[in-house]
Amino acid sequence: MATMTKRTFTALAASGVLQLARGGADQAYAKDKVKIAFVGPLTGALSPHGIGGRNSAELAVKLMNADPTTKYDYELVVLDDECKPNVGVQVVTKIASDRSIIAAIPHYCSATAIATVDIFNRFKLPMVVWAAVLPEITYARKYPEVHRVSGILIGQNRVGAQFMRERGYRKFVSFVDSTDYGKSMNKYFAQFTLENGNEILGTFAVPPDQQDLSAELTKIKELKPEVIYFGGLTPLGARLRTQMEKLGIVAQFEGNSGIMGDAFIAAVGPELAEGTLTFFDSPPISRMPGGKFFTDNYAAAGYRDPPEAYGPFAYVATRLVLETIEKTGPDRAKVTAALGDVKDRPSIVGPINFDDHGQNITPLTTKYVVQDGKWVVWEDSEYASGKRKLKNLP
Repeated sequence: MATMTKRTFTALAASGVLQLARGGADQAYAKDKVKIAFVGPLTGALSPHGIGGRNSAELAVKLMNADPTTKYDYELVVLDDECKPNVGVQVVTKIASDRSIIAAIPHYCSATAIATVDIFNRFKLPMVVWAAVLPEITYARKYPEVHRVSGILIGQNRVGAQFMRERGYRKFVSFVDSTDYGKSMNKYFAQFTLENGNEILGTFAVPPDQQDLSAELTKIKELKPEVIYFGGLTPLGARLRTQMEKLGIVAQFEGNSGIMGDAFIAAVGPELAEGTLTFFDSPPISRMPGGKFFTDNYAAAGYRDPPEAYGPFAYVATRLVLETIEKTGPDRAKVTAALGDVKDRPSIVGPINFDDHGQNITPLTTKYVVQDGKWVVWEDSEYASGKRKLKNLP
């Protein structure tokens, strides 16, 4: 027996047996081990987001294990879904089949998350999504095992459409990836843009791994849009912005949470990224209730890669799961039931409130613009003050 449980330790101590092993007892005592799983893209073009999320989840486990008052010793099982639905199904089936894993913190990509929700329900494995924003992940079905601390893409598009109208933009082109995620982005972009009385000159959908966008961009150039709206993730968004420049398309670039993070600016370059707009369901880390705590501990842990935009949410999802296991014990059904009752739970990103579909209803959509190589809250930027100008302002 490699370790000794608390109950065994107490029984042996009472019987006096431990007196025979005096001096080695502290090393022999150990809390029960409890496993939880993290799933995200750790390889491929979206790996910066996955690595930032994994580091943040790992930080939550480290801090919990460092607390001497906790009941259990936690182990984080980390798996790479590559942001591919078929790979996600494989790895989630693997962790769901492993009864030693009590809960999971899965997925950056919506296309992967929507492919795995049925598995979590089938195997009764509770989970808390840390990033994927497709509404159907929580709302298509009412699975008690499925929860999400991040926002959904509807609010981003509502706020974005209103913001662009207030700037005076009228003529848009929509460019999205062809996954369920991209289709949903286009759906809500179109709904809110048309409700505001604006015009959509054309809609283009391409596979997220398409490299050459020149055919689509040639048609877009002929349409002369004031704004190109993008609904997709960083790799495709970076190719779109770069190839727009090569074809001489001078349109305002508008994104959303899929390009939020350092990785987009690094891929495009600070000069070309300048003035890019995006809408993300969180204020910057520095303005989160526990932002300094998270930033200080992330730095102290020595992680080389940044947490990226969704790192704090991965931390919160993990912390929430660990706190729940502390209360219920390592039992999947009990953890599922307790997560369903989460209301006004304090966290570093603000209070967590799950509705009857397990969706956190308290994210705060914030407007951002790239200024000098960084995402800056719009109201704090020189664009808002008028010192700098967005492209094609009427």
